[in-house]
Amino acid sequence: MSALFQVPWSDYRSDLLDALVRTVSYTAVSFVGAVALGLAVALLRLSKAWPARAVAAVYTEVFKNVPLLAIIFLTYFGLASAGIRLDVFTAGCLSLVVFYAAYLSEIFRSAIGGVHAGQTEAGEALGLSKAGIFGQVVLPQAVRQALPGTNTMLVDLLKSTSLLVTVSAAELMSEGRLITSATFRALEVYLVISALYFALCYPLSQLLLLLERKVRAGVPLSPWRRRRVRAARALLAADLGIVRGTDLHSDRGTDLNRKETAA
Repeated sequence: MSALFQVPWSDYRSDLLDALVRTVSYTAVSFVGAVALGLAVALLRLSKAWPARAVAAVYTEVFKNVPLLAIIFLTYFGLASAGIRLDVFTAGCLSLVVFYAAYLSEIFRSAIGGVHAGQTEAGEALGLSKAGIFGQVVLPQAVRQALPGTNTMLVDLLKSTSLLVTVSAAELMSEGRLITSATFRALEVYLVISALYFALCYPLSQLLLLLERKVRAGVPLSPWRRRRVRAARALLAADLGIVRGTDLHSDRGTDLNRKETAA
């Protein structure tokens, strides 16, 4: 066992920390971009205009059936040969965005389509605009349905940043390759890199699972929603107090009438 751990890890601590931050940065930026693009593509797939649906369908099918590694090469090397030069971070994030947006668009489309049509009709009856119906009625319910698949995509995206080692993106796997080249201790180095990925992915997956449970249980997460829930509970409590007071007054009047009748 002592022969296994011989890499002077203290010499690489700062480099590993930088690579860890770089990995998280790739994940955060790419996930935000993929969610935004995926939602846009999902709305195009649900559009009444067939050209919009056709464009969105072609995009989805293309990027769902092309390997992520090929997209990374096309973005970094292919565009450069065409005169469009992107830095490593931009090319890496762009590759992850266009790849995962295709999968997220299918998740979002299914979630939005799963909201009952009666919800839209209820919003129209309340006089809400189309944007208001989507933002206040359809989207909150669709988020609840899309959360499990979206959480899975986020963890998968974090693990897929390791493929950026092919363009030397300075993330964890790239740093592991550099340490291996310097120490020739491949087994030890990649065991540690794998442990670091696990230390990132497992807590994230558990936090997302906890979030999913809270959302399904109806727990308000935003401060604005918590204030509205507290206000609604206060109004219900006040109405209940008024009803109880009215019932008590009615009961006393009934008892008094009975006594007068008996007399």
